[in-house]
Amino acid sequence: MAATFGGRLALGLVAFGILAACSLALVLLGRRSETYQGLTDKAPDERFARIGGRAWAGTGVVLTMGNLCAFIGGLASGRSGDPYFWFVAIAAVSYIGFVAFWSRHA
Repeated sequence: MAATFGGRLALGLVAFGILAACSLALVLLGRRSETYQGLTDKAPDERFARIGGRAWAGTGVVLTMGNLCAFIGGLASGRSGDPYFWFVAIAAVSYIGFVAFWSRHA
């Protein structure tokens, strides 16, 4: 949708088609998958809650490392790296904040 509004109609239509196909696959195949059902339930059991928490933690590590690499790559190529710096800085501050919060409330 954003690509279409940005004047790139073909890219917007391709992105929409890919998202629609993935959504249809999840709807049709998700009913048979215990993993999909466990992760999309409103009240998952402890096993799926733990799996979901670990998945989010892993996602955070991957995104932070990707942004850190983009920041360093930007600096190495002579650019400022500024947009990626802010993502890395926010990740670091939020990590410290969550550690401080959960160390007092767990």
